[in-house]
Amino acid sequence: MTDKHLTDPALIPPAPAVSAAGGLLVTAFGGILPGLAYTVVIAAAAYAIRQVPGMGLVSPLILAIVIGMALHNIFGTAAIIKPGVKFALRRILRFAIVLLGLQLTFEQVRSVGVVGFSIVAFTLFATFFVTRWLGRAMGVDRQLSELIAAGTAICGASAVIATNTVTRGSDEDVAYAVACVTIFGSLSMLLMPALIPFTGFDAHAFGLWTGASIHEVAQVVAAAFQGGQQAGEFGTVAKLSRVMLLAPLVIGLGAAAVMRARGDKSAGHASPPMPWFVFGFIAMVMVASSGYVPPEVKMPVATTTTFLLAVALGAMGLETDMRKLRLKGIKPLLLGAAAWLFISGLSFILIKTLM
Repeated sequence: MTDKHLTDPALIPPAPAVSAAGGLLVTAFGGILPGLAYTVVIAAAAYAIRQVPGMGLVSPLILAIVIGMALHNIFGTAAIIKPGVKFALRRILRFAIVLLGLQLTFEQVRSVGVVGFSIVAFTLFATFFVTRWLGRAMGVDRQLSELIAAGTAICGASAVIATNTVTRGSDEDVAYAVACVTIFGSLSMLLMPALIPFTGFDAHAFGLWTGASIHEVAQVVAAAFQGGQQAGEFGTVAKLSRVMLLAPLVIGLGAAAVMRARGDKSAGHASPPMPWFVFGFIAMVMVASSGYVPPEVKMPVATTTTFLLAVALGAMGLETDMRKLRLKGIKPLLLGAAAWLFISGLSFILIKTLM
């Protein structure tokens, strides 16, 4: 090659062009990386704390939001972290809920039986609507009432954050609702086994009672197995069949939100919060029910799902202001207590009457 080839701009081959889309992708990923890494560390810390003796029964989701809240309210949340936190709250959360569907099958519903599943379903929807009505009567905000209702009726913290995709409550609303379901679910976990001698329930009925009324899956497992192996297994399956009802409830709330938005002229051009990701959840339930998911795959997927939910809850904690949380007052806590007593009492009466 001559010197002319090296110096003449017209003869120098052009450098490979970087596409605008590729550049934007790199920039976007770089923007979310610090915050995303921070929330992953929070989730990992939650799992590490569970290794401490006596902490194994505490959900990593609860620990993650507590750690996030502590970090935010003590040290604040740096601006560089916020894009990744938002990403975890939206994308990671929705992906985790879709994956949650792989833990559920229609066979689990069938094994609960028609009567058992009817008790679970009726108790769930009655608890949700009564709690929402009671919240309105007590003067509790609609969003917070719905989050407490969903967390109590379905599956604790997971239901709270899934429902908030359509309820659109504040981060303080979510934190308060998670606190309610943690407190009262833990009370059920401790009290129900002690009540076995006074209930007259056999193992099957006791397992159904725990599965139909206790908030978190881990709390159900801890309580139900106190009644024996059969009670533990049936309680777990009953609880999982209850979790499956998360999809129709969230879809129904999304449809109601769409109707409210259309009827409210002040809503402007805000997009209605229809939870399309829930259809992904339903699709995963169908995949799991087909039998094509090997058992050796289900356990890692379940672990990954819980970890991703912990990442989302850690992000939620990083956006929760304790001062705003205190302003909510005691009424929502009383609502959570009433919802807890209602779901425990109604499921008990139905099991006594129908089983």
